[in-house]
This record gives sequence, structure tokens and C-alpha cells, in this order.
Amino acid sequence: MASQITRKEYDLAPLKNANLPMIWVLGGPGSGKGTQCDLIVKKYGYTHLSSGDLLRAEVASGSERGKQLNEIMQKGELVSLDIVMDLLKEAILSKLSTSKGYLIDGYPRDISQGEIFEKEIVPCTLILFFDAKDETMKERLLSRGKSSGRVDDNEETIMKRLKTFHDLSAPVVDHYKIKCKTFSAELPPQEVFCAVSKCLDAIQQQASA
Repeated sequence: MASQITRKEYDLAPLKNANLPMIWVLGGPGSGKGTQCDLIVKKYGYTHLSSGDLLRAEVASGSERGKQLNEIMQKGELVSLDIVMDLLKEAILSKLSTSKGYLIDGYPRDISQGEIFEKEIVPCTLILFFDAKDETMKERLLSRGKSSGRVDDNEETIMKRLKTFHDLSAPVVDHYKIKCKTFSAELPPQEVFCAVSKCLDAIQQQASA
């Protein structure tokens, strides 16, 4: 059980004092948010973090916590949000000295995750939401599946993933609408990034004002 994994204490004062942008990145599977995150990292020096990547890296590390997480995931159980929070805190703090800001990819998956993040870590500065039609996302994923070999890039799984995304993300976008900027992910990646850049440039200017 996840409750058996010992939680650690973290000193988040340095993060709060640094006052770096904390940006959540939302978008359906195939919306191109990964591409946008790569472009943002390259231009702005932000740190790109995905909770799924952090979980996989912890399991691969062979640590005691990683072994316990592996057992949980092998049983098909969900890893507790407490542990995901701890992994995010560790990753954020480890990059603090070099980061210009943070992109938390695919987060939060629901409103409660967002509220706990803001309470335990720092408030979110901004949400970037990449919005595309289901048909567009499906076509992109099916096209990727021809070369990626990913088992989840098939039509039946894609439709389930899209439904899950809509069920969970729509309430998040609505709940945080005051912090949320929506971008049309139907456009070519460079056009989308141009709009994103204007938004991030404005944040940089506010921070330095």
C-alpha cells in the first residue's frame, strides 16, 4: 500500500523566495503540448517536469521507494497523491539553482490535485491549455502510432484517453479560468509557440517590474 511509503520533510522556503514562474501545462493526447514544452525550455530556460516521468525514473532508480512504487503499479493500483507531491517537490528543489521557471506537464489531472499542489508547494502562476478537436488529436496519434510502436496509439485506446481527458480537464480549466490561457492547437507548432511566447514574455516583464 502507498501508505507504507515513508514521506519526507522538505524545506520549500528557498522555492517560495525565488518567486519563479510555476506553470501547469494541459492539453489532450496529441495536442502537441510536449512540443510546446520543448520550445519553451529552449527559449526560456524553464524546467520541464512530468509526474509520470518522475514515477518511472524513481522505479528505474531501484531505490526502496522505487521498489514500493513498482509493486503498487504492478497491482494496477494508483500511486497516492502524497507520493507524487514528494517526487515533484524533490525534482523542483533539485533544479532550483539553475531553473528560470517550471513547466508541470499534464498537471493537475483534477481540481483536488491542483488545490493540494498550491497548498503544499507554491501557487500556480499560469495554466497553458492547448485546445484541439478530438478528430485532430486522433489523427495525429494514429499517424504517430505507425512509427512509434506505442501500444496506446490505436483508435479504441485513443478514444478512451480523449474521454478521460475531457472528463477531468474541463472542470480544471473552468475552476482555474482566471489563471488559464487557451491556445488553439490546430495551428502549426511555430504559430502556437508565437502566441505562447507573448504570454510568457508578459510574465517575465511583470516579474522584473
